[in-house]
Amino acid sequence: MKNFIAYIKDESGQTSTEYILLVAVVAAVVFKFKEVIMRKLVSDDEGLVSKVFGKAEGMLDE
Repeated sequence: MKNFIAYIKDESGQTSTEYILLVAVVAAVVFKFKEVIMRKLVSDDEGLVSKVFGKAEGMLDE
């Protein structure tokens, strides 16, 4: 019985479980909003990548 109570009170594996759950939640959010993220990053007219390359091209032209 003492071993069982000690096992229940042991918190050594708790941190890794929390990290695994955190990674699972982040992965679920990324998969859920994958289309929105891709549109915001790579869209031809208003995507983040297009804006960065547009500004870099403008700086090179000067």
